[in-house]
Amino acid sequence: MTFWRALLRETGLMGSRIRSATTVAPTREEQSVEQPATVPVPSPAPVGGPSTEPLSLPEEREGAPAAEASATRTRVAEADRAPAPVPTAGMRAASLERTLRSLVERLGTEHPDTITARNNLATKYAQMGRRQAAVQQFELALAEAVEVFGDEHPRTEIIRENLAWAYEDAGRPADASGQWEMLLRERERQFGPADEDTVEARMRLAVCYRRSGRLDAAVVHYERAIEDVASTERREELRLGLSAAQSMSGRYDDAITQLRMVLAGRRRRMGKGHLDTLTVHHRLGRAYTQAGRPDEAVEVLRDAYRVALNSSGDPDVRRLTLRLRRDLAGAYNAAGRHREAKALL
Repeated sequence: MTFWRALLRETGLMGSRIRSATTVAPTREEQSVEQPATVPVPSPAPVGGPSTEPLSLPEEREGAPAAEASATRTRVAEADRAPAPVPTAGMRAASLERTLRSLVERLGTEHPDTITARNNLATKYAQMGRRQAAVQQFELALAEAVEVFGDEHPRTEIIRENLAWAYEDAGRPADASGQWEMLLRERERQFGPADEDTVEARMRLAVCYRRSGRLDAAVVHYERAIEDVASTERREELRLGLSAAQSMSGRYDDAITQLRMVLAGRRRRMGKGHLDTLTVHHRLGRAYTQAGRPDEAVEVLRDAYRVALNSSGDPDVRRLTLRLRRDLAGAYNAAGRHREAKALL
């Protein structure tokens, strides 16, 4: 799993972490899904500088007093035992900046090691939340990678995916969709539509289309990804995204159909009191409200509310229970059942 995938999952946006552009491009079979965020670039050897030599202790110098030598040994031993300071994110970024500057000076901007160093610096910026700086460095790295390796090289693909995720993180879904379109075309050509990486690119493209208001295109890609995906959990994620796009375009009945399928699957796999199941149950009730079907909204939300009351040991479930109570009261009011609504408020 890349850095961005993990990050987005943690924040509820769905997760790819940034992938590393290694100095030796691995084959497809060698690439692991779980990769570190960055690959260290070896620090360059000093250019024209003096070689370093170990310093001798004072008593080894001619004429040094024995007492001074003993005291120095004590201080050196104490210093050796002292814990080294833990590098901060800023210190690591500064180190990567120095490495990049050195490589640019020695090798130029279009050397593979320089491109790798720029990708790694952009990765660190992204981890620190410096979104614009990350985007800027990824854009430069991608332009250099295309020039050196070409559009179809695995390292170019890695940097392009990193840039797409960085655009998403910076709130630029339209720009991200342009990168996902290219990734999708290339992955379909190389690996076929059902490959995991192809489905991932199609799903991210659908998400970016939805967020940038291209709802019809989003629906098309969600539906195709649902056909191609192998994982049950990923199919549920896709159905939830599809239902959101359908709701945004006013297709409430279609959205309800998708939510009902996800709810049935999660009840079987997780149980009706699981937070993830209750979250979908809540969304289904709200979808009925949006569709102007208040009686069905009352029935669904009341059922979800009762289940949540019996499963409220989890703090997240307790918070969801409060939202269910509020939305159930709203559904009662919409259905003209004001006395029951008032009892909940």
